[in-house]
Amino acid sequence: MGRAFEYRRAAKEKRWAHMSKVFPKICRTITVAVREGGADPEMNSKLRLAIKNANAANMPKDNIDNAIKRASGKDEADYTEVNYEGKGPYGVLVFVECATDNTTRTVANVKSYFNKSGGTMVPMGSLEFLFSRKAVFEFSKTEGMDIEELELELIDFGLESIEEDGDTLYAYADYTEFGNLHSGFEKLGIEITTANLQRIPNSPTDFTDEQMVDIEKLIDKIEDDDDVQAVYTNLA
Repeated sequence: MGRAFEYRRAAKEKRWAHMSKVFPKICRTITVAVREGGADPEMNSKLRLAIKNANAANMPKDNIDNAIKRASGKDEADYTEVNYEGKGPYGVLVFVECATDNTTRTVANVKSYFNKSGGTMVPMGSLEFLFSRKAVFEFSKTEGMDIEELELELIDFGLESIEEDGDTLYAYADYTEFGNLHSGFEKLGIEITTANLQRIPNSPTDFTDEQMVDIEKLIDKIEDDDDVQAVYTNLA
């Protein structure tokens, strides 16, 4: 059938594999948001942002609506948000955020990933002070946008800084200012692409290319777990 067909098929398989991992994680985020604040996005900022992130991941609207409906039902699993911390190969620090309906299963899985990589889990809170928890908003730079003026306007909503990467902008604030900064963007009429809480290492560390091979194997294994929502490290 030719190389073009093989290329298209490979691209589709890669996209389907990505969706099969990302969409269930997004659905869990939506479930947690609905359980915490209700099924109306207008009244639930956490759900509103979960929907934005779903849109950014190209999740179909029907999937999003169905996830909200299921989360509103009594039969849907009740997910708990839990975090685990550990040290991987070569001392890399790893912070794992999960949403699970079975913490016994999740902790056993995460522990096995660390053990098999030559690492170990550490008591909760051991790494907390080594990361800064930030609210991170991604949005697009539009024609005529004055970044300095925008920073001044958003400072009142908790903004710490704005970083540019081409036409993509990232706004940072302390995690406690997440809701305030989101309100600031809405007030200014700026469309957010994605918004989430991230853990940024206070002292990023460099590792050699050889070390990165083992470190990336651990990270990939953890991220592949259905219960894992996000993985943060102290990689530079």
